[in-house]
Amino acid sequence: MNKLTYFIDLGLHQYEPLMEYQSANVGIDEMYARQLCTYLISNGIQYELTSNEMQEKEEMLIVKKRGFNEKYADEVNYRGRGIYIEFRKPNERGRKLTEIQSPNHYDVIRYLLKDIVDIPGYGLMFTTSTEIDEDRGCYVIYVRGMDEPE
Repeated sequence: MNKLTYFIDLGLHQYEPLMEYQSANVGIDEMYARQLCTYLISNGIQYELTSNEMQEKEEMLIVKKRGFNEKYADEVNYRGRGIYIEFRKPNERGRKLTEIQSPNHYDVIRYLLKDIVDIPGYGLMFTTSTEIDEDRGCYVIYVRGMDEPE
C-alpha cells in the first residue's frame, strides 16, 4: 500500500479527489486507521464513507458529502499534540465523555475495530460510529451505554 486517496462521490459514477496520503508520510498504520472510520470531517464538512476500495497498491475511500459539521462547545484542537481519541455520546448532543492519548495508530485501530469498547472512567459501551476529524487532528468514537436503546 503506497497511497490512500479520498474521493467524493458526485453521483452518476463521477468522483472528485478530496485528499491523498502517501504511506512514506503517514505510515501504513494510520492509513489502516483512516479506513476504519465511518465519517470524515475536513474543512468544516462532514463526509460519510460509502466504499473502501483497492487497486494494486492504492487504497481508495469513497465518501459522500453530508453537509456542514456540527461543532460542540467542548471541542479541542489536538494538532501537534499527538494521537488522540475522543469518546462522545451522540444522543446527548455529542457530549464528550473523555479522551485518551494513544502511543500509536495500532492502538487506535484496536478501538476502531470494536463493537464494544472499554472507556476509561465509564466502562463498557457500544460503538455507534467512528470518525476522523481532520480539522482537529483526532479520532472520535461515538458510543451508547450498554443498557441504552439503539
